[in-house]
Amino acid sequence: MDRYWLLTWTTYGTWLPGDDRGFVSNVRDGDGPEVRHNAPGMEPDAKQRGLWHAAKVKMAGPAVYLTTEQAQSILEQFQETARYRGWELLAVAIMPNHLHLVVGVPGDPEPDTLLRDFKSYASRRLNKAFDRPQNGTWWTESGSRRKLPDDGAVRGALAYVENQKCPLLVWVKGEGG
Repeated sequence: MDRYWLLTWTTYGTWLPGDDRGFVSNVRDGDGPEVRHNAPGMEPDAKQRGLWHAAKVKMAGPAVYLTTEQAQSILEQFQETARYRGWELLAVAIMPNHLHLVVGVPGDPEPDTLLRDFKSYASRRLNKAFDRPQNGTWWTESGSRRKLPDDGAVRGALAYVENQKCPLLVWVKGEGG
């Protein structure tokens, strides 16, 4: 594989802009234009209760929390999607409110394509097997796409994914998968 990525996204409504845990979203820096503090090593934006409350009020339904059964279904779909696309799925961690995966791809495709494909095919699988969420979507918009520039970064991402707290499911290529 030519390029490796760590992809992360959250389930709908579980990590809103303004969240106490920090967040990555477009915000204004003083009187200047909107910016997104999402570069590696950059601190995320801190708690903003007004922004969080405004986002909460706009929600189209309750927050989505995944179950173990849904996590297993998602993993199977990720494996199928990677096989079909010719990508190398290295690791997956699925928590009730977010997911991480490490994937290798030939060439250097746009990371938005990777994220879109994994999210959309997982949604289709979930919609067939489970009740669709009230708001109509399982995921928040977009997600994190971190390019892993070298073997050390890939090893670090694998360790990060393997050591998630309270996962519903962790899968690592070659470890029973």
